[in-house]
Amino acid sequence: MSDSTPLSSQRSLAVIMERVALRNRWATEQWSARAVLCDDAPAGTPHRVIVQHADTVQILFPGQRIALRPDESEGYYLNVTSSQPRVFVLWRLREDIARPEMLTVSYHEGARWMDSDEHVDGVPLPPELTPWIAEYVERHYRPEPPKAKRYASSKDRGRMGHF
Repeated sequence: MSDSTPLSSQRSLAVIMERVALRNRWATEQWSARAVLCDDAPAGTPHRVIVQHADTVQILFPGQRIALRPDESEGYYLNVTSSQPRVFVLWRLREDIARPEMLTVSYHEGARWMDSDEHVDGVPLPPELTPWIAEYVERHYRPEPPKAKRYASSKDRGRMGHF
């Protein structure tokens, strides 16, 4: 694709959230994001139960949006070049259901969410998204050049500390 061809920076995805019933005295259930799928459903499409067993329920949340931003290009690069690229799903418990709130494919943004004590799960990146992210990275990511080493004075060059 040439530089003059517009590249969409947004995609629509669906998130599968899973609730597993636990049998212990500290917690009755455990929620997690299980998968992300490419999906064309519009935003606001209602969620629906897709699996229901005795101890497990999976709920599909269609119409979730993911947007790429130039300031997160390095995080996308680190993700797409890793051995296991991920989509990071930030979710919150509302009305007793874990609901996806935000999605990112940036390692940096995912780490910031985790550092802020949010519920964040990394799920495998759908393979069909890899070329889209790689092309975005190619257009927007410019690695910072290595910084020249600075010393307090020319006498300090190559030495650490005071002798």
